[in-house]
Amino acid sequence: MNQQLDALLFQETNLVANLANASALLNSTYDDLNWAGFYLFNQTTGELDLGPFQGKVACMHIKVGAGVVGTAFKTQTNQRIKNVHEFPGHIACDSASNSEIVVPITKDGHQIGVLDVDSPSLDRFTAENEAELTEFVNILVQHID
Repeated sequence: MNQQLDALLFQETNLVANLANASALLNSTYDDLNWAGFYLFNQTTGELDLGPFQGKVACMHIKVGAGVVGTAFKTQTNQRIKNVHEFPGHIACDSASNSEIVVPITKDGHQIGVLDVDSPSLDRFTAENEAELTEFVNILVQHID
């Protein structure tokens, strides 16, 4: 999947186009998902705004530090959550989501946002998925101006 992402984004640096294709690639590659997409940091509001995604409707804005997405962004650490209902302050944008993985997106010290992937299954995401998605973000960042 990561090699395919790199080829798909070759010589394209438009953020929206790249995130849209990246979310489509994730959604078509991984099984048992109900959401795959991005939240982008808005410098003006200080919140994370909904970006390109594949899946059900989603929360439009998430405060930094709130829920799994906001926590990943604030701490700049991956969040791999087996059961989102046990996560303190979980934001239920889709009540069908039971597990989630979020990877921060940073380029040259500039915090861009996060990759967010949800599943209706508990404990859906493995350490191998986390490593693959971390590399996915690293490849994606190389194609962002």
